Amino acid sequence: MKLKELLKGLNYTISNGSEDIDISKVEYDSRKILKGDLFFCIEGFKVDGHRFASTAVKNGAAAIVCMQDIEENLPCTIIKVKDSRKAMSLISANYYENPSDKFKLIGITGTNGKTTSTFMMKSILEEASKKVGLIGTIANYIGDKKMHSERTTPESLELQKLFYEMNSEGVDYCIMEVSSHSLSLDRVYGVEFSEAIFTNLTQDHLDFHKTFENYYEAKLKLFSSAKNSIINIDDQYGKRVYDDVKNNKITYSIEKAADIKAENINIHSRGASFNLIYKGDSIKVNLNLPGRYNIYNALGSAAACLNEGVSLEHIKAGLEKVTVPGRCEIVTKGYDLGFDVIVDYAHTPDGLENILKTAREFTEGRLISVFGCGGDRDITKRPIMGKIGSDLSDIAVVTSDNPRTEEPTAIIEDIVKGIEKDNFVVVLNRAEAIKKAMCLAEKNDVIVIAGKGHEDYQILKDKVIHFDEREIIRDIIKELF
Repeated sequence: MKLKELLKGLNYTISNGSEDIDISKVEYDSRKILKGDLFFCIEGFKVDGHRFASTAVKNGAAAIVCMQDIEENLPCTIIKVKDSRKAMSLISANYYENPSDKFKLIGITGTNGKTTSTFMMKSILEEASKKVGLIGTIANYIGDKKMHSERTTPESLELQKLFYEMNSEGVDYCIMEVSSHSLSLDRVYGVEFSEAIFTNLTQDHLDFHKTFENYYEAKLKLFSSAKNSIINIDDQYGKRVYDDVKNNKITYSIEKAADIKAENINIHSRGASFNLIYKGDSIKVNLNLPGRYNIYNALGSAAACLNEGVSLEHIKAGLEKVTVPGRCEIVTKGYDLGFDVIVDYAHTPDGLENILKTAREFTEGRLISVFGCGGDRDITKRPIMGKIGSDLSDIAVVTSDNPRTEEPTAIIEDIVKGIEKDNFVVVLNRAEAIKKAMCLAEKNDVIVIAGKGHEDYQILKDKVIHFDEREIIRDIIKELF
């Protein structure tokens, strides 16, 4: 493709060479550059891509996109831009022939509920005979085809490639989790959404955003590029989002007046039922996912699909079929233990509070929690989660999560600082912590193992080890029960 075609829609200056050249492919990793490629100099948090401009040229780069002044005598075209991340997003879209223009895109952002909501919408749209792509935390999907997901929202170059593959396979809709990181780092810059959903906002990722206001502003970016905004008006930040966004707005609620509501709610150990109310019509929905927060997820998902012309009947059928790996997943079904074990991805204060309050609603005996906090992440939430885990459980087992480069004992010390009750034990090894909880469990107890959910690994220092809680629970059952 001609470089001039790749640069369409971009503000830039050429400081060396010509834009009338052919480009083979585009890359931001200098190690992947081959003859005739274009290289993006991206300023990262640890490494500045401008340092690798000369390496990229040695490897064959025909053009370089940069923000800083680099060696003027490099034998290539040098394109100067104000923001190389935004440039990469626009150029990547041009390189893949703007694939997301050819299907409808639904984006969802918020602290909690993104993953579950994407699975709900996928199920609903498939009931309506649509081919659906999904991009998110657990995996990426094109129809039934499952692909590994490196991060919640891919870098813009990988994202556009994924859009291209979806378009090639006839996708009608792509539903994607849009993380605050990806919005701050302009991974979806220039991408237009048909629907944008706001679930909720609570403390998370302050290690990255530094302030809660920055976190909020990052989330808000999604709505500036969407035709319709769908807002949880019950959330304390929902009203602010409603006031701040200027496009067409649709609200959903359990407690307040809204465009879409849930009434006659019944939450039980295996799910929840409610009446979905929309424009005077009502339809009863039986979810296989328990918890009030999953009713909110269902309402937001229903709102997006209703906006896209999907019938209430297809919405009901889709919601009633959906299951989500690692989200309030009862992993002891089929075993006669006398107690249940639930695995959930909850790794924020709000997420932990939600899953424990939900489990409490259907726990006849004691509620036992197993949780930790990730290393190299927001340390301010650790004592908060310690207090929540202890206050809302009869017994709390504090353990490791993904320590990363931190010492697990130091993370646990931070968690324990927030605990005021004497109902907890510390078990450093996560597998042993799960075993301890199961040994403590009695008839009618419920154990909630929070933090990892669908993940099948643990990150220790510079190693990633296999760690699947479902397998560990099965092994403990074989050993002890």
